[in-house]
Formats: sequence, C-alpha cells, structure tokens
Amino acid sequence: MNLAAAVYWQAGGVGGLGGFVIPLALMFGIMYFLVILPQQRQRKKVQEMLAAVKNGDKVVTTAGIYGTISGMDGDTVILKIADNVKIRIARAAIAQVEASEDAK
Repeated sequence: MNLAAAVYWQAGGVGGLGGFVIPLALMFGIMYFLVILPQQRQRKKVQEMLAAVKNGDKVVTTAGIYGTISGMDGDTVILKIADNVKIRIARAAIAQVEASEDAK
C-alpha cells in the first residue's frame, strides 16, 4: 500500500486540471437535474396556463384577489372582483385558475 501511495503522490494526485474539472462538471450536472430542469418545467406550465385563460375563468392573483376575467387586452386582464367593481391587472399576476363547476 505504501508503494501505491508514493506513486500516487509523485504523479501529482488525479492529474491537475482533470482533478478539478471532473468534480465541477459532476456538481453542475447534479444542480441542473435538481434545480434548473424543474424550474424550466414549472415556468413552461405557468406560461401555458396564462396563455389558456379566457373570459369567464375564475382566477386567483398573486396578491390573493379572487375574481372572474371579464376582458383581456394583450398583457393586461380586466378582473371582476364584485358587482360593479373591475380592476385591471397584469396577466402575469394570475397565480392560478380555479376549477370550474363543470369540472367538479
């Protein structure tokens, strides 16, 4: 065993740059599969949900306001939150679409 350790020590370990690049690539790969890929999937799911909203959908905003979509104009949505009360919000502020009574 001592001979193997001496040879390893004289050779300079795993080999300079290779000993640094391999663990770094391995850490990046793990981060990609545990962090980046799930975030991309979630972002795609939210974008599909925002693209599919239509008039009459019941939604919840990121601020927690419940309402019904009564109109859309590009990146803004007119949200009816009570009788004769409508507000204009950004489409990106929609957090989720509530299930309709038909789906229940």
